[in-house]
This record gives sequence, structure tokens and C-alpha cells, in this order.
Amino acid sequence: MEFAKDKKPFEDSVEIDGITVFIDPAAVMFLVGSEMDWTEDKFSASFTFTNPNETARCGCGESFSVS
Repeated sequence: MEFAKDKKPFEDSVEIDGITVFIDPAAVMFLVGSEMDWTEDKFSASFTFTNPNETARCGCGESFSVS
């Protein structure tokens, strides 16, 4: 993920509660059915992802595999 201000050609966009997320067209097929949420606790604040297509995830949570 990275911050973006403008939509690039062919990107999909999703807007919920005034927040817009741009999705690279190459990533769409890996993200179908995914849910993204924002979580905060005493130690961190971050986006969390639930992907029903995920078959494995690295220990740090930065990457995943799909079947």
C-alpha cells in the first residue's frame, strides 16, 4: 500500500465514509471478496485485511499467497 492523491488510468476506486481507496488493475483479481478495516489499540494503528482467497501469509503480515 501507498498513499495516493489522484486516480491513475484503469485503477478501480472504492469510497466508504469519505475515504477513497485506489486499486491497481493487476491486483484486482487477488483482492476480490477482501475486506479492509482500520484497527487501533494501545500499541499500533493499522489497516487489517481479510481475504477469503488467501492460502498463506508471512509472519509480518506484509504479503500473502492466493490459490
